[in-house]
Amino acid sequence: MNINEKINLVKEVGEEIITEEELKELFLKKKNPIAYDGFEPSGKIHIAQGLLRAINVNKLTSTGIKFKFWVADWFAMLNHKMGGDLSKIRIVGEYFIEVWRACGMDLDNVEFIWTSEFIKEHPEYWETVLRLSMNSTVQRVLRCGQIMGREDSTANPASQILYPLMQAADIHHLGADIAQLGMDQRKVNMLARDIFPKIGLKAPIAVHHHMLMGLTEPAKTDATGVEAAIAKKMSKSNPNSAIFMTDSTEEISKKFKKAYCPEGEVNDNPVLEYFKYIVFEKFDNVVVERPEKFGGNLKFDSYNELEKTFLEKKVHPLDLKNTCAKYIDELLEPVRKHFSKDKKAKKLLEQIESFYN
Repeated sequence: MNINEKINLVKEVGEEIITEEELKELFLKKKNPIAYDGFEPSGKIHIAQGLLRAINVNKLTSTGIKFKFWVADWFAMLNHKMGGDLSKIRIVGEYFIEVWRACGMDLDNVEFIWTSEFIKEHPEYWETVLRLSMNSTVQRVLRCGQIMGREDSTANPASQILYPLMQAADIHHLGADIAQLGMDQRKVNMLARDIFPKIGLKAPIAVHHHMLMGLTEPAKTDATGVEAAIAKKMSKSNPNSAIFMTDSTEEISKKFKKAYCPEGEVNDNPVLEYFKYIVFEKFDNVVVERPEKFGGNLKFDSYNELEKTFLEKKVHPLDLKNTCAKYIDELLEPVRKHFSKDKKAKKLLEQIESFYN
């Protein structure tokens, strides 16, 4: 694979690359660059975190990139996930890893590193956090509050200041060349790029991936760009908004039947997003099943072909939703099977579900 082919694959993952020229230089100098992504273990995992993340990771590792996954247990505690209970957070983190194993993530080129264990073994981490804090302002750090899923508020905990500084420090201490995070994490990556040179550290390349929309009608907002995308992204707090990685066939079908999918509308259509970012990434072609009286089945070899046909109102929203549900269900079947047959995985899922009962 030549440099241009590698960059084109990264472009398939990143809606934004800062900067493409730096990425090219990195590939020229380094056969196996290090990319970092982090996740808070927080409840059941949905397909944006599961399938989409596996798709993105596998594309990047195919270029020679090695991934370091930051299992952000202390960050989840700071953000009061699972009630701030580290023992529960640990179980959730193990469950996430089992999901990725089941859905085909390239784990041969992925290393999972637990925040709590790493920082205890590397006390020099805290010096980096202090130096970062000395070279930023309270206002700048607070503007990164979106990475915690929070808006600016005087009622927010002081951890909202600590969290972004720690996340920036992660990039350096993991030896990451690339910070590969969602668009909602953009502000902290830019914080790192701005401050690192001031304290003698190499600024990371930022690759920001798309955030999958929730299935429900997107929120009305005057915001644009990243803020608008955050407002529309999939949310665990609204079960009808998200397909979870161990949802049953019946649950998937029910959620898609309720999904927002206005006829002939392409923009802000979550069902089309699922086709674009997941279904056509996993299947070479897609068959939309229809009764003969409505014209019979339609076969599509590309997402663009499907989108054009839907825009022309030649595919009914219900047919589109039923078809998407069918393909998503097929992709989740190996995950459901793993969590029903594998003893370790089954126990983890039972523990996760007990946290909500």
